[in-house]
Amino acid sequence: MKEMNNSKVKSMVSIGMLSSIAYLLMLLNFPLPPFQAFLLIDFSDIPALIAVLAYGPVAGILVELFKNLLDFIMKGSPTGIPIGQMANFLAGILFVLPTYYVYRKLKTNKGMTIALITGTIIMSILMSLFNYLFILPAYTALMGFPDMRNYVVPGILPFNIIKGLIISVAFMLVFTRMKEWIYKYAIVKNAQRKKAA
Repeated sequence: MKEMNNSKVKSMVSIGMLSSIAYLLMLLNFPLPPFQAFLLIDFSDIPALIAVLAYGPVAGILVELFKNLLDFIMKGSPTGIPIGQMANFLAGILFVLPTYYVYRKLKTNKGMTIALITGTIIMSILMSLFNYLFILPAYTALMGFPDMRNYVVPGILPFNIIKGLIISVAFMLVFTRMKEWIYKYAIVKNAQRKKAA
């Protein structure tokens, strides 16, 4: 029981640290010409990917949630409603979770590549849909932005594909160095779960 409690504490501390790193990476965003200036790339999904592989899907969701909560607390929102943070959270989990579930089936470097591409495609398609139906109309209604739904296919969709691929390449560089640690932690955690059951 004590070993299980120590493991939970370590997991919580690690998730907190990864969330903080994700928030800091979120601040280092940059535009990608020729797309609109409000479309920004950052590498804050990398800590969430590490969390989901080492600690499971809930951990990945928590990292995505906490980094956006920190961003909203520190930066706020012009309308008081965290539309941008909610969109970032949604995009993050739509990228991280499919990657996790595909990689669970294909536990190789090639499998990770396939998982990241799958995550990129799913995130890009669904975020295009959510932008068209909810996110862009919310910006129009709450902030007086012009209706930009006609920009979804020529702008937002290709941007998210490129963003996903850039993050995927960066993550693979990290993953090749951290793979043994991730595997080791995941194996220990699963063994503790079976022992507790």
